[in-house]
This record gives sequence, structure tokens and C-alpha cells, in this order.
Amino acid sequence: MADAADFRRIALSFDGASEHPHFDRRAFKARVTFATLAPDELTANIKLAPDEQALKCAVAPDAFSPLENAWGRQGWTRAILAALTPRELQAALEMAWRRGAAKPRARKPRKA
Repeated sequence: MADAADFRRIALSFDGASEHPHFDRRAFKARVTFATLAPDELTANIKLAPDEQALKCAVAPDAFSPLENAWGRQGWTRAILAALTPRELQAALEMAWRRGAAKPRARKPRKA
């Protein structure tokens, strides 16, 4: 089962990832925040796409659940670390990191 040490090691293993304080939590950022670790280090919030969130919550409801607010509707997902293997945690964090590290697509100029 995964723990906070696994979470921190995996999150910081991604290119450009760094750890920062975020209110009472620890935030893990690439270009933007892709995950946060709770102060008790038993749970984490991971930023997934809504379809990724739905899949994770359906496949592993004992480990993943959407946050119960507007953040949850945007894909922020609570993960219970002890309910995940390090490999499962890595897969979820990699999904989040890929979204957090990607540069926004340039918008095409409007035609006059």
C-alpha cells in the first residue's frame, strides 16, 4: 500500500515537479498544481480530467472520490493513499502531472 513517502517520491520524480506549501497542505506543481497532500498525509487531492476522474472513481471507489464541491466538478479527486499500490498511485499522479505540465494550446486568431 502507498503512503506519503511514496506520494512525495513519485510526485517529485516527474520532470519540472516541485513541492510548495499550500495553506495547510503541500502542493506539487509542474506548470500548475497537479496534486496536494493532506496535513495528516493519509489522503491527497489529485487533479484529473473529468473523464479520468469518472474512470478512477468507478474502477476503485474505495481509493478515489470526487471532492464534494466545485473543485470536484473540475476533476479534483481525493485519493486514499493506503487503498492504492505505489503503481496505481503513480498512474494517477502521472495523469495529473501530464495535464499540469502541458502548456495551454495557443488560440487561433479570429478572422476579421
